[in-house]
Amino acid sequence: MRPSPRAEIGGETDALPRAESLDRLPVVAIVGRPNTGKSTLFNRLTRSHRAVVASTPGVTRDRNVAPVTWTGRRFLAVDTGGFDEQEAEEISEAVRAQSLVAAEEADAVVVVVDGRAGLNPLDAGLVERLRRLHKPLFLAVNKIDTPRQEDLTAEFHALGLDVVCPISAEHGLNVAALFARVAESLPAPEQEASAEEETATAVAIVGRPNVGKSSLLNRLVGYERAIVAATPGTTRDAVDTRVVRGGRAYLLVDTAGVRRRPKVHEIIERASVVRALRALEQAQVGLLVVDGTENVTEQDARISSYAWERGRALVLLVNKCDAVAPRQRDWRRYGEAVDECFPSFAMVPKLFISARTGTGVERIWDEIDRVAANHRQHLQTAKLNQVLVRAAEQQAPPMVRGKRPRFFYATQTATGPPTITIFTTVPEHIHASYVRYLENQFRAAFALEGTPLRLRFRARRQVGVRSQASGVRRRGRKAGNR
Repeated sequence: MRPSPRAEIGGETDALPRAESLDRLPVVAIVGRPNTGKSTLFNRLTRSHRAVVASTPGVTRDRNVAPVTWTGRRFLAVDTGGFDEQEAEEISEAVRAQSLVAAEEADAVVVVVDGRAGLNPLDAGLVERLRRLHKPLFLAVNKIDTPRQEDLTAEFHALGLDVVCPISAEHGLNVAALFARVAESLPAPEQEASAEEETATAVAIVGRPNVGKSSLLNRLVGYERAIVAATPGTTRDAVDTRVVRGGRAYLLVDTAGVRRRPKVHEIIERASVVRALRALEQAQVGLLVVDGTENVTEQDARISSYAWERGRALVLLVNKCDAVAPRQRDWRRYGEAVDECFPSFAMVPKLFISARTGTGVERIWDEIDRVAANHRQHLQTAKLNQVLVRAAEQQAPPMVRGKRPRFFYATQTATGPPTITIFTTVPEHIHASYVRYLENQFRAAFALEGTPLRLRFRARRQVGVRSQASGVRRRGRKAGNR
């Protein structure tokens, strides 16, 4: 089902029964043929490098959305894939469909053409098609890098648009003048972003190529937000979608597939992988999607470790379960095999789903909420020290140079992920195996599944501070002597 107008970025829609979009800002779509500079213009507007830019045509495929403030007006800019009616490939057809949907849902459309290449019949065909939408249309004649080149725009006036503006997206020439006109044409925003929207839980969907990440995004939001094709590497940019479900706000980010480094050859693909990992770093929760018809791979474990080392909460989603033969669907054994082969996954919750049929997808929202809550959990100091004392009594730390480390007290010093600082006599000599032992004790006591847990050890700095266990006994003896 195609979303109703503005389904992705504002307003209620029947196409989104469970996930409503957040932003209700005016929308500006940037469209045009491949390699005319749309993504460069988008990056300049958003003052970022969100969109992958290369000289190769057809780099952008999915819609890339970001908020922009221009001359005091806020709106959403939508970068689209290159519109090429002569390409008949499945992905090219999907890109055209996404571009047209973006234009239909927009409040204004900026058509970007290549000023150096001259007027192309495909440009004229696209403008004529967009004219039927009865929306404000602006023609950006790009790659006009100096005032002397502005004469190249003359032939583009034949398209009959009121605003034909020579610009250089790369150098910023005349971009401000063009978008001042665009901003004037926009309607007033329906509603400013609420405090709830500003605190949306950021969720990055990551994994190897062709495991079903884009299909999962489409299933979660309820419509075709991302292009899906059997060709690995279809997604190149990190695709953001802001939604609300059950009164809670989320920012879902679909990312490019992350291959092993020796297999990443193409410059575009390397840039896509960098953006995928950056999206994971900036998220609170990572949804690691793996192919249920295959075994979990070393690359899946590397992505998990990357998320864990950077303090991101994580859920493992085993996708394509519908494609597994019924006699082989022993998911409990599958999970045990994963934990045995890759022990780091033992602390990560696992869901078995099918993005194609929707099986198990509904449970993902609850799991996101649960691990996100664990990720920002505040741990009671009293209980922390109870766990520390009990752990040390059950298993004392190993001796170091003839001396056994003593623990004085523990306190939480950060959240997202939870970080516990333990004051001790010799912080630099706590054995790694004992650190893991303490981590497991704290995890079990506070049910910290799905989130990293940081343990920091510091030397005691105050002379009078004693460990809780020995300190209580010493105070008791002094009272008795009186």
